[in-house]
Parts: sequence; C-alpha cells; structure tokens
Amino acid sequence: MSEPDCEAVAAVRVGGWRHAYAGLMPRSYLDAMDEAEDAGRHRARLAAAEASGVVHLVAEYDGEVAGWGCCGPYRDQGATTGDGEVYALYVRPDRIGTGVGRALLDALTARAESDGRPALLLWVLRENRRARRFYEKAGFRADGAEEPFEVDGVAVPEVRYRRRLRAAAAAADRRG
Repeated sequence: MSEPDCEAVAAVRVGGWRHAYAGLMPRSYLDAMDEAEDAGRHRARLAAAEASGVVHLVAEYDGEVAGWGCCGPYRDQGATTGDGEVYALYVRPDRIGTGVGRALLDALTARAESDGRPALLLWVLRENRRARRFYEKAGFRADGAEEPFEVDGVAVPEVRYRRRLRAAAAAADRRG
C-alpha cells in the first residue's frame, strides 16, 4: 500500500464494516464511520508501518482497489510475541466471492512465514459466521480465546483464530 491508496483503502474498510457488521453492530455506529477520517488514520499507520514490522497490502480487481489486508507482530496485552497477527482484512462488498480476500490472506500468510513467524492469529466477531467460515477454509481454527468488545453499548465479542505456519510445522517435524 502506498499513500495514494489511502482513500481507496478507507472506502474498502468502511464499506467492508458496513456490509460485514450489519446486524452485528449498531447501525448508528456504522453510519457514523467517516472515510476521510479513516484515510487519515491509514496515512499515519503507513508512515509508522515500516519501523513496527507492519505490512499493508492492497488487492486490485479490474484496475481498482478491491481489498486491503494488514499484518504484523501479534499483540498480546500491549506486548508483541514471535507470532504474527492479521490485523485487518476487508474486501469491497461487490468483490466478495471473487477470490480477492483469499489472495490477500494467502499473501499475508506468506509474508508471516517469510518473517519466520511460527503461527498467524486473528480476531473475528463471534457472530460473523461468514468470516469464520472463510478463515476456517483457509486453515485457521478457533483456539478458545475470547475478548469482550463493545460498540456503542452493544456487546460484540471476538474469538481468536490461529493457524500454525509451515516454518513451525517443519521445525516440529525435525524435532520429531
């Protein structure tokens, strides 16, 4: 992702939230999301990304930004671990089912593997069944961890998913 992508990425993220979380989060919260503010946050994140090991990727479809994904070190109560984490993965609603999301997830996974991460983790809303099926098809499994999450006074808990990466599997096989 580069600075000129920030507006398109903000549109993907805001549109993705409004589509994926409709009925799961208060409509007032989703309606209040602002693409211009989100683009500003993406510019700030992008500026800090290289120093923090965070990777931002965009996917194009028919010459337009159709998806955005972001990963980096796993954040565990403010500290980082050796594992990786998918922080975000959003696809334009009209591009869901076209392979854009899977391509982004594959690229994020490959990046975590090349960085030597033993596992890749992510958080997903417990009630977001579509996303949970998507991640399960990609080899991720819920590991039992849950986090409370509240939006405008409504509880929308998250569950953690984990996928062991090839580097970790190969090391385990070598150990025996």
